Amino acid sequence: MSKVQHPMSINCKGQLLNLSRPVVMGILNVTPDSFYDGGKYAEIATILQQAEKMLREGAALLDIGGASSRPGAVEVSEAEEMQRMVPGVEAILKEFPNALISVDTWRSSVARAAVDAGACIVNDISASSLDPKMFETVANLEVPYILMHMQGSPKTMQQNPHYEEVVTDVLDFFIQKTAVLRGLGVKDIVLDPGFGFGKTVEHNYALLKNLHVFQNVLGLPVLAGISRKSMICKPLGIKPAAALNGTTALHMVALQQGANILRAHDVREAVEVVKLWELLEN
Repeated sequence: MSKVQHPMSINCKGQLLNLSRPVVMGILNVTPDSFYDGGKYAEIATILQQAEKMLREGAALLDIGGASSRPGAVEVSEAEEMQRMVPGVEAILKEFPNALISVDTWRSSVARAAVDAGACIVNDISASSLDPKMFETVANLEVPYILMHMQGSPKTMQQNPHYEEVVTDVLDFFIQKTAVLRGLGVKDIVLDPGFGFGKTVEHNYALLKNLHVFQNVLGLPVLAGISRKSMICKPLGIKPAAALNGTTALHMVALQQGANILRAHDVREAVEVVKLWELLEN
């Protein structure tokens, strides 16, 4: 099956973000324990510095996370996640009022507080499995929703993940969940196959090779969250700090497979990949 180009955009609180041309989402983790950048952006000053850098380098979106979802991560309290997340959102929008902010949380209460503070997208790793109120909350907030596939929870997801056929299983999951979201009135949905979330290296590459299937079948934009993950580090025998080259290589593959959003730690490099991909496509 070849990839099909669907004209598409998402409505971010009245601002239409065109995803017919791929865009880059900058990762900004305001956590002490994220797998790559944990602890770097715990203060408002460093959060603003990194936000400015990512926006200057061409990020269309900033994805702010207040609770690590790395394999084996220990759950933080709702109050602590809220305390990390909301001041960061408010500070960025005070400094950069036109920035489009996605909030990376599985808690509906944190999603609501962040959207009230100015965030315009909810990015939920759990697809409402960790908080049954999330779908209804997103529908009420009337913001785009990033629907991610995860097998298990961050604490357990890498303990022997198993699928009958990973691409078909994830596609079936997306078909079922998007139907529920549509029934609740959610208009803008982005699909994220969840690289590294309850998948072996082999599962991840099967999904990457077939990324076009999800957009072709559902006609929805697809996000690729590959940046510095174990699907790069394990085969190469390296740490996340050394995985930029591998990330760049796989970003090009993701774009060739129809990815609309590259979620990346390194914005400048990801934007360069998009520019070079466009030369190949034209």
